[in-house]
Amino acid sequence: MGIYEELIERGLLAQVTDADEIREMVNAGKATFYIGFDCTADSLTAGHFMALTLMKRLQMAGNKPIALIGGGTTMIGDPSGRTDMRKMLTREDIDHNAACFKRQMERFIEFGEGKAMMVNNADWLLNLNYVELLREVGACFSVNNMLRAECYKQRMEKGLSFLEFNYMIMQSYDFYYLFQHYGCNMQFGGDDQWSNMLGGTELIRKKLGKDAHAMTITLLTDSQGKKMGKTAGNAVWLDPNKTSPFEFYQYWRNVDDADVMKCIRMLTFLPLETIREMDQWPDSRINEKKEVLAFELTSLVHGKEEAEKAQSAARALFSGEGDDASMPTTCLCCEQVPEEGINIIDLMVCCGLVKSRGEARRLIEQGGVKVNGEKIASTYATVSREQLCAGAKIKKGKKEFHKALLQM
Repeated sequence: MGIYEELIERGLLAQVTDADEIREMVNAGKATFYIGFDCTADSLTAGHFMALTLMKRLQMAGNKPIALIGGGTTMIGDPSGRTDMRKMLTREDIDHNAACFKRQMERFIEFGEGKAMMVNNADWLLNLNYVELLREVGACFSVNNMLRAECYKQRMEKGLSFLEFNYMIMQSYDFYYLFQHYGCNMQFGGDDQWSNMLGGTELIRKKLGKDAHAMTITLLTDSQGKKMGKTAGNAVWLDPNKTSPFEFYQYWRNVDDADVMKCIRMLTFLPLETIREMDQWPDSRINEKKEVLAFELTSLVHGKEEAEKAQSAARALFSGEGDDASMPTTCLCCEQVPEEGINIIDLMVCCGLVKSRGEARRLIEQGGVKVNGEKIASTYATVSREQLCAGAKIKKGKKEFHKALLQM
């Protein structure tokens, strides 16, 4: 089985422009391909996982990845999947975010001479002359066709700025530039990017001839990727300072039952033979599947040692086994805890589990808070010094755990 067939069996591919040529090229390890990452934050998220693991898989098969940092396109903002305009960042913020991205990507992709490359589209987009761009590129785009694209159609009712309208042209120019300067013959992206990406393929063929070997592939699961990127309204970051290895492990440990095998197939590097065997496991082994998923992905991002710690801490919560030392912990001093104990609302605020006392109160009233496995029934409940000295385990909702520890 070639890498192209493997990507299909793993459920990763959605649409392609030249299936036979793409199959032949990637299976022979002759593709130079790019995936773009706009620098809208200082960390990649779980939603970027599919792109990162895809780059790793294709590199392992001999193909050459180009990680395109969107230092230029981030200054415009992709309207795809948005109901409003993205926040405009400064050039300094974008440069900082790009540096953070590179450090995280290096855990997945091998950069260096003859290996993967990292480039920043600010290097060419910010130097473009507007009139020259209109003459060279603008003439290749039909406004009628652009307005039919899903990324624009969904914004027309609420308003689409002219700034964002240019995003497709900028993204298309990226592929055109990479094709000419780096021999990049293939682009990958989420299925909501199909219109933008086709623009790049068509631009190359209009400018350089229909025989120009420029191909487009979209990933089937972009919507799933966005779903993976967030939980309970908060992003799941790859930066351990923003999402700890334990919290990262817990996120994957708690994915919906229906998504477990899909995530294992798409995101882990377990052999397909192993995955086919897991497909046959009875429903009674669903938690074992979730542990496999969580451990494999935490190992990829944070290393095997951190994954083992996170798994041990999770087992300590769910089965009384293992070590909870890796659980997110807040240490309290004696001055913070009265002799009679600390009110549960005050404790949750101290631990950063809630943004306000009102939020804590609502959670408790809805039955969404437990301490050491016991549901908190009253907003006046207290946690004793004795419990805190032993390490009080607070459970918020279904998935979030935190330990409060009193240091005497």
